[in-house]
Amino acid sequence: MRSARPAGPPERGLTIATALSVESPQAAGPSPPQPGLPGRPRRRIALNTAIFALATALSRIAGLGREVVQAAFFNTSPAASAFTLAAQVPNLMSNLFSQAALSAAFVPVFTEMLHEGRKRDAFRLASALFWVILIVLGAMTALWMVLAGVIVPAFTGAHVPNDLAAGLSRVLFPVVLLMSLTGLLVGILQAYDEFTIPALAPAVWNVVIVALLVGIHPLFHGEDGVYAYAIAWLAATMVQFLIVGAALGRIDFRLTTKVNLRDPAIRQVLILFLPVTMSIGIINLDIFINAGLGSLVSPHAPAAINDAFRIYMLPQGVFSVAVATVLFPTLSRLAVRRDTDAMRRVVANGMRQINLLLIPSAGLLVVLATPITRLVYQHGTFGPYSTHLVAIALFWFAFSLPFAGVNLLLTRTFFALKRPWIPTKLAAMNMVVDVIVSFALYKPLGIQGLVIGTVAANVVMTALQLQRLRAGFSGLEGVQTLMITIRVLVASAIMAAVAWAVWMGLDSLVGRSLPGQIISVGGAVAGACALYGWLVLAMRIPEARQIKQLVTSRLRPRAAG
Repeated sequence: MRSARPAGPPERGLTIATALSVESPQAAGPSPPQPGLPGRPRRRIALNTAIFALATALSRIAGLGREVVQAAFFNTSPAASAFTLAAQVPNLMSNLFSQAALSAAFVPVFTEMLHEGRKRDAFRLASALFWVILIVLGAMTALWMVLAGVIVPAFTGAHVPNDLAAGLSRVLFPVVLLMSLTGLLVGILQAYDEFTIPALAPAVWNVVIVALLVGIHPLFHGEDGVYAYAIAWLAATMVQFLIVGAALGRIDFRLTTKVNLRDPAIRQVLILFLPVTMSIGIINLDIFINAGLGSLVSPHAPAAINDAFRIYMLPQGVFSVAVATVLFPTLSRLAVRRDTDAMRRVVANGMRQINLLLIPSAGLLVVLATPITRLVYQHGTFGPYSTHLVAIALFWFAFSLPFAGVNLLLTRTFFALKRPWIPTKLAAMNMVVDVIVSFALYKPLGIQGLVIGTVAANVVMTALQLQRLRAGFSGLEGVQTLMITIRVLVASAIMAAVAWAVWMGLDSLVGRSLPGQIISVGGAVAGACALYGWLVLAMRIPEARQIKQLVTSRLRPRAAG
């Protein structure tokens, strides 16, 4: 039965009880936890987050290594920009399907069925979606093979080789199908709090790409050498799919061939699919817009923005993605139980953890943008001019880092509540801001104007999502979060100043050979992080003490018995 809408203007704020009674009429009261799926205590959540963050860190480092290798081969050449643009549509499509329908729309429904003890029905739902995805995206892949030569030139610009970009996109588009199927399998694992294999699989993906790129690149000549990179992407994606599929043996999942398209659960996922896809799709259009407009700035801009984005995604992926991914199944279970107070605490604590980790990361990227870019990329054919372009983009991306991290968690919170239309509408407004600012600034400012558009859009999106969730949860521990964030900002500013000073001193002493750069940049980052850890603990920030307690509890030998 639908509950009455609370008094006040319609749609002014999200009321959790209303949202749950509308979207989950069967969840009239909490059900007993099912074996293997109880509500995890805070320590268990923290441990899962730490494990996922560590595995993700390995994956991101491997990904950065992949970017270093490809940059050494292709630098910011027109061929590299052609690959960047050719990969945009497959990347966007795989993000839509693997992160939207197959995660944000699927996990809440799948988790609710498991919570109700309907394991067999949940597995049938997953199997049915597997076959639907295989058929629909398989047909889309075949269609793209035919139309790529017409579609790709429409957004490549005059500075990028159109034929090369179209050919690369044909090689890359099957990645959409493989990543989407992988996303479904990852969603199943995450509903069972299995995070390690999904987090480690991308590391293997990156290693396979590097090995194949180095191995088959000599088989191509000239600009066609970039095809080796595209082929390596496709092969590595197949390997990743097989690894995640093998991990399903941990939960005894069996794929069935019986598909009932009239299953209400399938309809429920598909109903959630459209707004979730639109929301995540709009958010991912930021990089798509940056790459497209970048091709109008210069033939080097799309690749430079992409290279900067890869460095930016290292802290983003390690910290905010880890927090949001681990908390998502927990938020979904709490939504089924209608535990508003617990959801408020989880979301607020998650935001503070993200700020604690991403604000100092942003500070380091701001003050060390050029040294980090030089250390990571300036090898082989990648010269000082390319370093300059990438460092400009990275400097401005840094300001977006904490806002993008909080956005990810807040968006997942709406998805857990099965209210995906709210972030979808807000994301549309966010995209308008991005387009307006980017178009206004890309001519006078070049690359930095495009990235400033992304920063402005993320700030607006954060403010809008916080406003809606505060209304729905009757607050999000705002005073506590604000006071802790101020302390984090102070500590981060001190840390960033020290990092710059240490780097300047070491750089003048050891020079800019590769070992010298490792010493100067590594010493600055390590010293600044140690100082930051001491500062936030001295300031008695609770989230910092949570991390310290988690680390010390894992390192301390267990007491006998």
